[in-house]
Amino acid sequence: MIQKYPSVLLENAVRELASLPGIGRKTALRLALHILRRDETYAENFAAAITALRKEVKYCKCCHNICDEEICEICGNSNRDHSIICVVENIKEVMAIENTGQFRGIYHVLGGIISPMDGIGPGDLEIDSLIQRVANDDITEIILALSTTMEGDTTNFFIYRKLSAYDVKVSVIARGISIGDEIEYADEITLGRSILNRTNFSDSMKI
Repeated sequence: MIQKYPSVLLENAVRELASLPGIGRKTALRLALHILRRDETYAENFAAAITALRKEVKYCKCCHNICDEEICEICGNSNRDHSIICVVENIKEVMAIENTGQFRGIYHVLGGIISPMDGIGPGDLEIDSLIQRVANDDITEIILALSTTMEGDTTNFFIYRKLSAYDVKVSVIARGISIGDEIEYADEITLGRSILNRTNFSDSMKI
């Protein structure tokens, strides 16, 4: 049954809110009515924050993490170990690993993983820029911290092959993360131990 709305403006707001992942039309209606009950300043601040996010957010020139400046705080931190790069799928994994407090290197955000079913190939990801960082900077280790899914393992292997021409250690997080799990949903203790107990990628292929 098609929901009828007393206002076209309300219907438009519900439609836009329902376009967000995980938000159905019932939840969207509750959110829209909540915004409507608040004062105008609340709605204006809410809209301004979303607009500013879309228009002003930047991506770090080094690692492609989201940031407010040209270089993110992690890449710009001289106290981090800039010789170790942890490769992740997206910024949610950066946040998850940072919350463990167990990693003091820097990151490289791929922007996804290889997934032919979804039409995502190596050229759609920030893999070439990773190779350039290894070629141009004093990098000693690459940690592949992608989800332990078929797509994640495929991406790991592709990057490993691309890095084979360089004198750099390539390791993979320990399988404390269950096969099929996604990094962002792992608890901090398990994720932290997986980073600390990482193994050589070539050894992981023998398992």
